[in-house]
Amino acid sequence: MVAVDTNVLVRLLTADDPKQASVAQSLFAAAPIWIAKTVLLETSWVLRSLYGFEESAVHDAFTKLLGLKNVQAEDEQSVSAALTLTARGIEFADAMHLSSRSPGAVFVSFDKSFVNRARRAGASDVSGMSARD
Repeated sequence: MVAVDTNVLVRLLTADDPKQASVAQSLFAAAPIWIAKTVLLETSWVLRSLYGFEESAVHDAFTKLLGLKNVQAEDEQSVSAALTLTARGIEFADAMHLSSRSPGAVFVSFDKSFVNRARRAGASDVSGMSARD
């Protein structure tokens, strides 16, 4: 099994460097691949921030990538739950935070807009906080 870095996923998903993209494609075709949650988070950020991917494009790319028979993600249950939330309007990173929490843990945030989106997306036990003066 081969664990890949963010730059390998970015080359694979963007093909912005043809030589490196070819090497990444060959690797994915030849070996079992393991992807850490942190690599997925960083890849999501790079794709959105540097390549202008919409959140739906990140969702689609990750869904296809993780659907490959030889690809395994760390904590696949949380990653799958995060992709479900992403399809419902939550940014992937926020969705990973929500889906990676311990069972029964309440997720709190000062970001009321995020809390509302999370609730609309079906996330349970999400609570907004406010600063008291």
